[in-house]
Amino acid sequence: MNIANLLHTLISDKSIIGVMSSSIFIMILGFYMGKTGKLKSSLSIPLGEIILSISIPALSFNAFMKDFDKNIFIDGINILIWSFFIHMFLIFIGNIFYKNLDLNKQLTLKMMTIFGGVTVFGIPIAQAIYGDLGIIYSSIFSIPYRVLLYSYGFIKMSGVSIDKKNIKTMFLNPVIIATFLGLFIWIFQQSLPQVNINGQNYAFLRFDKTAFWIYKPLSFLSGLCSPLAWLAAGLKLSEISIHDSLKSKVAWQFSIIKTALLPTFLLLIIMVSNFFGFFRLSSTGIGVIIIMMATPTASVIIAYSLKYDREPLITSSCSFISTIFSLVTIPILILVLDVIKKS
Repeated sequence: MNIANLLHTLISDKSIIGVMSSSIFIMILGFYMGKTGKLKSSLSIPLGEIILSISIPALSFNAFMKDFDKNIFIDGINILIWSFFIHMFLIFIGNIFYKNLDLNKQLTLKMMTIFGGVTVFGIPIAQAIYGDLGIIYSSIFSIPYRVLLYSYGFIKMSGVSIDKKNIKTMFLNPVIIATFLGLFIWIFQQSLPQVNINGQNYAFLRFDKTAFWIYKPLSFLSGLCSPLAWLAAGLKLSEISIHDSLKSKVAWQFSIIKTALLPTFLLLIIMVSNFFGFFRLSSTGIGVIIIMMATPTASVIIAYSLKYDREPLITSSCSFISTIFSLVTIPILILVLDVIKKS
């Protein structure tokens, strides 16, 4: 397939164009509202808290309200293994991408490379492209991510030892709790007490069937995830100097590595692994992993950078440039994967 056909396929794919145009328009709206002062850019923080503490947990939990599928279960286990492997791999070799810089910059850029914007970009885009299956897979992928983000990421960025508060943050994170609860119901639904509905038995915790009055409010809350996430991202970007960001060579270097080279490399590795039958993934599973790894830097790492004075100007510039890059690279990578699948 030549470049012209590839571009034609890209602009003809309604799911990809729909999610990317929606994210761009809503981010531009947030950016405009923040720059003009119609909304305070600091609102991105409480919006982020709503997304992380309410909307994504509701999204993750509801995605598991479906009949158990062995193939999805096996795919999910392999995604969990891949997530752990990828994050540990980047922990060990992440510095090599930035050997041209001093040690403090290397550390900060390494953390931003390991931990992408899963909450604001990864899960919403995976949901928009792959539906409930995208939510299930991205939620499973994010388990090692969140544990390492609040342990390893905190220790390296703060320079202090982990304490009880961070251990609590790791394991009592609303997203992790909702994911494990939904996963438990999904896997063991046949063993749970059953309720007969219209002649068919369902686990009493299958709220989509047994307690629609709980399921529907969670659905409305989960629907807030994407628009609020993209609006918050736009507000956050409105705080950043576009001119200074565009002049930063480090930000360009990071963005190319984070949103293009690294996910492309991982795509090749996973495809080779699939060919030899090691931890095989479906095309949807591969797509979710690539989306998660092609996201711009995580807001938590930016917060760590600001709090502990770890190159805050660089993290801000990297956030801006990598966000723009990801809006281009993610649809291209997903399309390339789709072309490979059909060939």
